[in-house]
This record gives sequence, C-alpha cells and structure tokens, in this order.
Amino acid sequence: MADPAALPASFELGGRPVGEGHPTYVIAEAGANHNRDLTIARELVDVAAEAGADAVKFQTYSGEALYSSKTPGFEYLGPLSDKSPSELLEDIALPREWQVELRDHAASRGIAFFSSPFDAEAVAELDALGVPAMKIASFEIVDPELIAAAAGTGRPLLISTGMATLGEVEEALRDASAAGASAVGLMQCTSVYPAPPERANLRAMATMRTAFGVPVGLSDHTTGIAVPIAAAALGAAFVEKHFTLDRTMEGPDHPFALEPEELKAMVAGVREAQEALGDGRKRGPGPEEAKEMYGLARRSLIVVGDHPAGTVLSEEMLTRKRPGFGIAPRDLGKVVGRTLRVAVEHDDVLTWEML
Repeated sequence: MADPAALPASFELGGRPVGEGHPTYVIAEAGANHNRDLTIARELVDVAAEAGADAVKFQTYSGEALYSSKTPGFEYLGPLSDKSPSELLEDIALPREWQVELRDHAASRGIAFFSSPFDAEAVAELDALGVPAMKIASFEIVDPELIAAAAGTGRPLLISTGMATLGEVEEALRDASAAGASAVGLMQCTSVYPAPPERANLRAMATMRTAFGVPVGLSDHTTGIAVPIAAAALGAAFVEKHFTLDRTMEGPDHPFALEPEELKAMVAGVREAQEALGDGRKRGPGPEEAKEMYGLARRSLIVVGDHPAGTVLSEEMLTRKRPGFGIAPRDLGKVVGRTLRVAVEHDDVLTWEML
C-alpha cells in the first residue's frame, strides 16, 4: 500500500488553491433536489452561482446498482420509506445525459460542476466531462474499488467521512494513494438527515488534519447555516451544503436543505468568517483603529484641579481618563515629583511638554 503521508497538504481544485491558508471552497450540493426536472436542475445551478458558491455538485448513481432489491426502507424518509431504497433512488436519479448540459450551464455561470460517482461507469463519465474533482460519499468510504477507480483518473478526491473511524479514514487514504490519487481532501460529516448540531463534532477536522496532513473540511447536514460558518472559522478547507429551490418539494433531501436566500447568507457568512481568521500575528492598532480609537478612547494622565507653573506634581493631582494622546497611565511614577513648566487647568490632558 502507498503511504498517505505522500499526499499534498494543499492542491488546486477547479483552478483555485485549497488547503491551509487558502479561502474555504464552498460546494453547493444539489444532490437529488432536481426532482428529475432539467429546468429545476438548471435553476439549481443558477442559485448556486448567484449565492457565490465555488461549485455546484450533483450525484451520479443507479438505484439498481447501488442497493440490493431486498434492502429494507429507511424509516427517516417517512412516507417515502414505503419504497425500497433501490426503487426510490431509481426514481430520483440524475439522468446522466443531462450532465453535459449542466456542466456547460455551470461554466456559463462561472461556477464549477462536479458530481459524486457511485459506480465505475459514473467515474468514467465524469472523468470524460473534465470535472475538477471526484467526490466519494461517506457511505462509499469502505469501497476500495470505487475509491481506486476515482483516484485512477488523476483528479483530486474529496472523501466524506461520516460514520468512519480514524482507521477507516486511513484505509481510504491508503487506497486512494495506492491507486495514484494526485490529492485527497477529507470532509468531517454526520450521516443523519437532518443532523443535530451537537453531533457535528467540528473539532474532528483538526484531528484529521493533524493525523493525515491533507486539507479537511465539512460536509454538513444540519438545517441552519451556523455550523458551516463555524467550520470556516475553524479553518475548513471545504464546506459542502445541500440546497433546494423549496424545502416543501417532495423528495428525501429537500427538508434539510437550504433555500436560495439561506444559501446566499451561508456563503456570505463563510467568506466573512474566513476573512476574520487573519494570519495569527498579534499587532498594534490597524489603520481603522488608529484613525480615532487609539488616540481618543484609550486612557492617559489627566490633571485634577487648576495649578500654576512651578507646581510640583503629586499623585493626588492626577487621574486616569480618556482620551489617550497624553502621558500613558503606566508612566505615573515618572511624572510624580516633576515640576509644571506651564499653568494647567482641571481636566487638561498632561503631556511631557508641560513638565
């Protein structure tokens, strides 16, 4: 097996660097929320572009190839659980002939297009489309053949890690590296739909980043925007979030997805959180602070009472008030016992020129 330590700590995704020190790469996850309607699928691309996401992502699968016909239904799907998973996914699968049009439409809107492949055929199709990355879903992290097929394209892999142990993540990285993966990014994920925020475990991003030295981000299934914004504040290399045109539409992924204005707010929040991180150096006042606050809102030594020139200053003749352009309070000991060169009035700001 190849060593996952050989995988890069940063790489390019769709022409943009990702990893520590680079802006969070935002993936708007359309998933199955197209409802097998090409007009809706195109609108989802538009919404992702207008929100400012870096990429829009769909899913490429066949229900029959993904699930045994004897798999029980998922209770969390409610009325939809009457169908077997194979039947349900076959009903909502993205028609693969749409992918060229969706890729081209995304390009015309200035946003990257890619998809999660769930079989080798999907990998080959997406590779032929020139997608910027291959996304391996959490459930597929235990499928070394699918990971190897995706890695063999030479495109970066993004691997979600929902339900995976650290050992399983390491195995997936070894599988990808052994198959010639150019780069791999990991995503912390909670495989519950919707996921409660207290199960997000965002600190696991740092754990995986330290353990494996590759970029790490978040694939989020919570219902709001706070968790992905918090992930960006913790340095997430990627943030992936499901979105929809309307949460009331029928389908398994609509209820926990963001609506268009929420997606726009999330992207704005992620960008703002990323900017707020800074570079970690503790500095003095920035230009905005120096303009007024540094001089007017800090404290300095202020005269108490009126005193003629020649007065020897005592501690009782001075107090500490704003503004801050006078002698600093920490220099009180250097001032007491000095003689006034000029007359001063009550509330004058004491300066060295007065002594």
